[in-house]
Amino acid sequence: MVELAGVTRSYPGSPPVHAVRGVSLRVRPGELLAVVGPSGSGKSTLLNLIGTLDRPSAGRVRIAGYDVDRLSDRELSTLRAEHIGFVFQQFFLTPGVSAVGNVAEGLLYTGLSRRDRIAAATESLRRVGLGHRLTHRPHELSGGERQRVALARAVAGRPSLLLADEPTGSLDSASGASVVELLRELNADGTTVVVITHDTDLASRLPRRVTMRDGHLVGDETTAPGSGRPPAPSGGPEADASEEDRR
Repeated sequence: MVELAGVTRSYPGSPPVHAVRGVSLRVRPGELLAVVGPSGSGKSTLLNLIGTLDRPSAGRVRIAGYDVDRLSDRELSTLRAEHIGFVFQQFFLTPGVSAVGNVAEGLLYTGLSRRDRIAAATESLRRVGLGHRLTHRPHELSGGERQRVALARAVAGRPSLLLADEPTGSLDSASGASVVELLRELNADGTTVVVITHDTDLASRLPRRVTMRDGHLVGDETTAPGSGRPPAPSGGPEADASEEDRR
C-alpha cells in the first residue's frame, strides 16, 4: 500500500531544512500503525509525502502501486480522491452545515450525483455511530462527535488508505479512546490506517509503531503476538528513541 525508498524532503533556506532524511518504509495493505515522535521529528512531513500532498526532494514514493514522481498534479488529485482519506486534529468542518452536508462535501470530486453523495454520507455517518446526528451542525456536536464526522468524511469514499494526523489531540481521554476504537473497527473492515501522533500511549495500543527523530526513521516495532504490548527494545537507536519518547 505504501512504499518509501530513501525518501528525503528538504526545504530551501539558510541553512536548508531537512525535514525527512533518507526514510525507507513499507506499509502492507490492511496494516494499522502509528508514526510517533516529538514535535519537529518529521512526522507531519512524512504524512504529507505518504498522502501525496508533497513530493520528495529525493527517493521514491509509491502509493497503492503508483509511483508518485511519475504522476501529474491532476493524476495525484485522482489518486487521493480514489485511494486516500485524511483526518486531522482540527476537524475542518464547515460551520452552519449539517453533519451529512459536511460529509457529502468531501465527495464533490468523485463524480457522484448530489443524491448519491447524500446517500453515501448518510451511510458513512451511520458507520461511525452518528446516524442520529445527521442534521446536527458542528456547534451542536461534542468534540468527539465532530471528530467522528471528520472520520466519516474521510472514509465516505471507501479509501484503501486512511491517514490520521493527531486524531485525538483535541479530545478528552474518553472521546479519544472512542476514536481509537473506531480506527480499529475501520481497519478491521479492511482499511489500511496510519496514525501520526506524539502520544506514546496511543501508539502503544496499535499493532505497529514507527518512530521518527530529527527526520530519521529510528525505530520500527510490532506488538509481540498475544501480549498486547510491544516487545522490549533490544538496544541500538530504536531503544534510545523509545526511551526518549517515554520521558
